[in-house]
Amino acid sequence: MSAHVFVDETKERGLLVAAAVVLPADVGTARRSIRDLILPGQRRIHFHKEKDDRRRQIIAAVAALPAHAVIFDARSHRNARAAREACLVELVEHAAKINAARLILERDDSTFQADQRLLFEQVRRTGVSGTLRYDHLRAHEECLLAIPDALAWCWAKGGRWKTSVQRVVKESREV
Repeated sequence: MSAHVFVDETKERGLLVAAAVVLPADVGTARRSIRDLILPGQRRIHFHKEKDDRRRQIIAAVAALPAHAVIFDARSHRNARAAREACLVELVEHAAKINAARLILERDDSTFQADQRLLFEQVRRTGVSGTLRYDHLRAHEECLLAIPDALAWCWAKGGRWKTSVQRVVKESREV
């Protein structure tokens, strides 16, 4: 399967990374669906800042998309850097396993350079340097980053929020 993998995280209560997998043929439709949810005056959807009614609307739209997700849960790590590295290693291995063509991570300037070094090394180590492209983009530059943003928030929040996205999350891995 060739796929695009959109990645975001939450650091609340420890690091949790969500990776939403969308097939290339479905990217355009998914983008239109997410763009339709962006309200006038918004540059992007930021799930954390939305009200509960709006969150439910966004979750319903995400659940209707031709996409699924994998959660990388590093909340058991005490060291934030080690947790992030473990998640990125697992993320690249998963991308290689599903023959992903693109890995799009939400850009975090505080981790960008370390991420770049680790991704370069891990992509080379897994043997996908010629086939897997990775980018760090801001959420307003790639609207599909709203999918893992919502999923990570819901999964970390737990309870009814986690239950509301379980049909989208194909797998959850402790790393």
